[in-house]
Amino acid sequence: MRFTHETLPQRVVFARGEAAQAVAAEVEALGASRVMLIASEREATLADPVAAVLPVAVRHDEVVMHVPVDVARRARSVAAEHDVDALVSLGGGSTTGLAKAVALTTGLPVVAVPTTYAGSEATDVWGLTEDGTKTTGVDARVLPRSVVYDASLLRGLPSELAVASGLNALAHCVDSMWGPRADPIDRALAGEGIRALAAGLPGIAEVAGTDGDGSDESAIEQTLYGAYLAAVSFASAGSGMHHKICHVLGGMFDLPHAQTHAVVLPHVLAFNAPHAPDAERRIAAAFGSASAVAGLAALRARLDAPRALRDYGMPHDGIPRAVEPILAAVPGNNPTPVTRDDVTALLEAAWAGEETA
Repeated sequence: MRFTHETLPQRVVFARGEAAQAVAAEVEALGASRVMLIASEREATLADPVAAVLPVAVRHDEVVMHVPVDVARRARSVAAEHDVDALVSLGGGSTTGLAKAVALTTGLPVVAVPTTYAGSEATDVWGLTEDGTKTTGVDARVLPRSVVYDASLLRGLPSELAVASGLNALAHCVDSMWGPRADPIDRALAGEGIRALAAGLPGIAEVAGTDGDGSDESAIEQTLYGAYLAAVSFASAGSGMHHKICHVLGGMFDLPHAQTHAVVLPHVLAFNAPHAPDAERRIAAAFGSASAVAGLAALRARLDAPRALRDYGMPHDGIPRAVEPILAAVPGNNPTPVTRDDVTALLEAAWAGEETA
């Protein structure tokens, strides 16, 4: 074996039903006394108990998908105006992304409290959108110092969003099998992540957005575990073909992040799997299936997963506009050589919601 693997420094706390106490302990460990709590209006009820035990200098609720540059600027101004010394983000990937945007220019430490399976909390990747273009980068300053996972916070997540978010996490695992820096450790983490996500997601699809007993939270916790492993492997392996496609489409057409990933994933897997036999075997084994494509298809059918980009606002005439930016972004070591015709065919299939297996 010849490879170099870097493990990112981060505390991870699983604390079912105890998010407020766990976050307070993490903030105290940072020595922070003036916290900026970032949570959208939709997450206000979940954020209130956390806010009650923190030294909150300001609460900020302007959270926008894909983190537009002007939204990031306003959040940075709020942080400076209130002289904050730490950031606590409570919400999904957009909320974590906004905290990262503030940390990128200020160096302020972040404590992330996820309420979806986005995985952004476990990576040092940031993303900002301006004029229809989403730019991403890697910077150690944006990696949250601590992550607090509390399954009880995800009980009210609507079923459709829970499924899409979980499949977004699964996409991290798949990209980690052949990302530009993928190594054996990444593949091992990604394989376990797929197994955990495939085990947890069906239970979540049945109970998301409903009240139930503790077993429901066990399914959520299993999925959070898988989403964390997915993000850790992805942070190391780097962004592969799948994520490059979704970043271009999301920034260009303002598509919903999780649903876009859920739709595109089976098409990228079917495209790459024939030229990545080791990754294909690992993914198939994690699903407990004869093939990777069949395993994903069976899970998606069980979850009633998002199927077509056209259902989420992607214009058909946008396909030719997206091809060149995607070709420019796809890593050179993608398992299958990528041509203009390949990208066009893949986008056409994803737009229409064609089956891959």
